[in-house]
Amino acid sequence: MTLFPSPHLQPARCGIGLRAPHLTEVMSRRPGIGWLEVHPENYMGAPAAADALERLRNDYPLSLHGVGLSLGSADGIDAGHLSRLRALAHRLEPCRVSEHMSWSAHGGAWLNDLVPLPYTEEALSVICGNVDRMQTVLGRQILVENPSSYLSYRDSTMPESVFLAELVRRTGCGILCDINNIYVSAGNLGLDPQDYLRTLPPASVGEIHLAGHASNEIDGRVMLIDDHGGRVIDPVWALYRDAVARFGPVPTMIEWDTALPPLDVLLDEAAQADAIAGMRHAHAA
Repeated sequence: MTLFPSPHLQPARCGIGLRAPHLTEVMSRRPGIGWLEVHPENYMGAPAAADALERLRNDYPLSLHGVGLSLGSADGIDAGHLSRLRALAHRLEPCRVSEHMSWSAHGGAWLNDLVPLPYTEEALSVICGNVDRMQTVLGRQILVENPSSYLSYRDSTMPESVFLAELVRRTGCGILCDINNIYVSAGNLGLDPQDYLRTLPPASVGEIHLAGHASNEIDGRVMLIDDHGGRVIDPVWALYRDAVARFGPVPTMIEWDTALPPLDVLLDEAAQADAIAGMRHAHAA
């Protein structure tokens, strides 16, 4: 299979996840950020919103970060959803397209969560087939994001990072390395985040996500929840520094979905990421 290169140069400065409450302000201010990432599901059936994205594309590279394709589903991926994604990608010419290493649909029922996979040869074969199909239909390489985990499967036969690296080797996909997800999963499951980073093939990491998370106590045990509802905490920034040292200044994005703050808070977080990655441009409006 031939995977066509991105129509845009890979931006090095940090971007932000563009959410609907900030759309009008971004349209009017055109703040000095590296790029914008959106969930394509919010634009597939919304022509007016897609029109606004097309106008923003003149000033910012766009990235499509899917949440609904259920790449790990043994039922396969939905043909209609994939067709709509292809049409949107053809229209917007995003610099990257990504999805999650998880499943969220089975037997016609859709879950409201991105559920991690058991890390077995059988599950690897399933997701490899789905990734191959997605890349073939889109005619391009996709990035696959590591999940946040709250439990592990007894049947797993390999660490998550090894599973992800093998997915890359078998399909030619890239990795969207979510640093907050690594931190959350490590805290919940007792993993070594440094070992996780060392396992990933550096050349395959095409994007990094940073976000905040919540900390809840359940039956006397602290559980980290990937809620994207706050600033990046210091230990996650430290892990990001380690990732930059290993992978280089990979395009990085600030992800914030709950308790959405003013746009300037996201721009401030992006400026901190730029400083760590060695970017010299200020985030000025």
